[in-house]
Parts: sequence; C-alpha cells; structure tokens
Amino acid sequence: MKRRFLISMALFVLAWSANSAQNVTQWRGENRSGYFPSEGLLKKWPEGGPELLLHVTDLPKAHSSPVLQNDIIYTTGISEEDEEILTAITSDGTILWSTVYGKAWSKSYPEARCTPTIEGNYAYLISGAGDLACVDLKDGKLWWSLDGFSKFEGKTGNWGVAESPLIVDDKMIYTPCGDKTTMVAVDKSNGTTLWTTESLQDQSAYVSPVLLELGGYKLVVTVTGNYVICVNAADGEIFWKLEYTSIDKPLMGGDINPVTPLAIGKEIFITSGYNHTGLMLKMAGDYRSVSVKWKSDELDVHHGGVVAVNGYLYGSNYTSIRKGNWLCLDWETGELIYDQEWNTKGQIITSDGMLICYEEKRGNMALVKATPEEFKVVSEFSIEYGEGPHWSHPSIYDGKMYLRHGKSLLVYRVGA
Repeated sequence: MKRRFLISMALFVLAWSANSAQNVTQWRGENRSGYFPSEGLLKKWPEGGPELLLHVTDLPKAHSSPVLQNDIIYTTGISEEDEEILTAITSDGTILWSTVYGKAWSKSYPEARCTPTIEGNYAYLISGAGDLACVDLKDGKLWWSLDGFSKFEGKTGNWGVAESPLIVDDKMIYTPCGDKTTMVAVDKSNGTTLWTTESLQDQSAYVSPVLLELGGYKLVVTVTGNYVICVNAADGEIFWKLEYTSIDKPLMGGDINPVTPLAIGKEIFITSGYNHTGLMLKMAGDYRSVSVKWKSDELDVHHGGVVAVNGYLYGSNYTSIRKGNWLCLDWETGELIYDQEWNTKGQIITSDGMLICYEEKRGNMALVKATPEEFKVVSEFSIEYGEGPHWSHPSIYDGKMYLRHGKSLLVYRVGA
C-alpha cells in the first residue's frame, strides 16, 4: 500500500510540474452557472443507473461539491475535531494528502460547504467559520491562512459561512459583511488585504459570488442577507445595490439567501426560496445601476441552484421546507412554461443539452431533457451511499459525474 501511494504521489507531482496553466475549476462549473461543458454524454442511463466507477468512504463529512483538476479529485469535509479538511484523491481512490485549512461551523449543519476554487497549482478555500486559506497542490502544504471572519469583523446568520471563494486576477474575494465592511479582496498569493468595500450594515448570506466581465470592468455580483450588490473588482467600489428583502417579503427567512446569482450579459436572475419573489435584474449601460426586468412568484429556489438552456430557466421551487416542484420559465419574460411534480426539490446542473436533477430528500437522481415542452425524465436512479440530506451539487468532468454525500465520494460514468 505504501509503495502504491509513493508511485501515485510521484506521478501526481510530475503532472503538477508539467501543467502550470492558470485554468480555474470552481463551484457549479463554468462561471458558477451550473453548466459543465461536455460532449458525448449519455442521453439515457443504463437500467439501475450509470456505472459506479469509484466509491471512497470514511471521508470527512461534506455538503460541498468535488472538483477535478489534472485527473485529481479535490474535496472538502469536516473532521470530528471541527476542522475543515481539503483532500486530494486519485482516480483509483488513493488519498494523496489531506490538509486542515480552517475551523468549521460548530453549530447546526456544520458539514463543509465550501467547494475549493482551483487555479493553476493552488486551491483557495473559505471555512464555515470564515477562515481563508490557500493550499499548494503539489504537496498539500498550507501556503497561507487567516481568520477572515475575525479580521474583518464579519456577521453571519444561523448557519455560518457557506461561500466558495472567487478568484479575480490577483485577488481572492470574500463577503464577511458586518459593521466594518461588506466584501473584501485579499492577495491570493499571501492573504494581505487589497481592498474593502463600505459596510451596508448587513449580515452575509450563503452565497458564492459570480464574476461579470462587461464594458472593460470586472464586476462581482453577490447576495447578502438583505441586498443584491455589484462591486468593481479593481478597487472595491459598490457600483449598485438593491434591497432584495424589501421586495415582496418572503413568508419566512427574510435574510436567508442561499442561491448563487445566474448571470447572462447584463441580466442577472436572483432567487432565494421561502416563497420569496425571484427577480430578473438588468444593469444600465454604464453598469452603475440596476432595474427589475420581471418578477416570478413561482420559481423561488431553496438552495439547489438554477440553470439556463437556450433561453429558458430551469430549477425547483419551494412549496414547504421539504417539498417543491420542478419549473421552467422563459428567460426573457419570466412566463411560467411548466410546473411539474417529481419527488421533491433539489439540485440542478446542465451539460450537453440535458438536465441532471438531484432531489434532496431520498437522493433520487434524474436525467431530463432540457426542453420547455415538459419535465421529461429519461432515466433515474437512487444514491445508495452516504448519509444525511442530499444537499451536495453534482459536478461533471470528462464524461464522469462526481458527487459527495456525507462521508462518501461517488464517481459515475455518464459519458458514452
């Protein structure tokens, strides 16, 4: 076993040395949109589900997503000592290394939520307690770390921090909120502060920000406890803010916003569950203000994300804390195209013209045609490994689907 590990580690270091391109692998795929570019995916799964290629168990527990870089799987989890750990795993299940990078959230639902952001040879992370870190992938050594939550006097809700870091040029973005600031940028090479925004006197939500490159600007858009904000990544100036919770207040959870914005051009879709109105926003020509293009009372996604395919929005709504249907809306108008039952609400991603839907209660996974005609389930199967709620978002790379559930890592063949 020791010899197998040393050989795997040697091959890993060689691959790391040969590939220094600054490509980014991150939460929910391309631009955090839930879209995973891939071709040749199966249009129908085998009876009983796609082939299970790998099952690694007894990992630190997680609700985060696995990511793949240079054929190495990276995944986070929480230890029994309430520490968050980044683990590197080969395609045959060999654990190359595990590194503690920060303190976990110690109260309800403490499982690791941060999906690592991989750029080149480094992983960037934010723990449930607001520790920021950078890990060197060639050997798993902690490159730098800091208690960002204390340093920036952050303020969060009942479930701590659930933010996957955004990398913009030389910056790592973090949204502590609180009385001191709202969003900060630290130098990705050493963790020193580059800028802080003004404080909106708010608490953070459970949202990972997105990057929009428009009109020569690099703009960071995210949702806090009460606001949707747009920040100039160059200097931290808040270009605009919209008080989301003042618009058709939700039935409950007024500051519980758990969904990453979905952006196409100047348009941004915001949703948050709890019967809170979804908004399609449109930025002005100078990017310094925003207006509401349309509102949707139907598509209020809890925390499963939304995707856009060929002019239509897809996702599951919130009808109660444990229930929801699957919906399709017209991106341009917000018109409800369909509202159909299938188990309950959950996560959604898209690739190669198909939707992959993963309901949160019993772990049923469905392959669905991305068409506005109907919610047509082509194939389905159940996740049988792991424990706890099915809240992790799947990832797809090179014809394989990667998934965390509790202490398990699962890899399925979904390519032809």
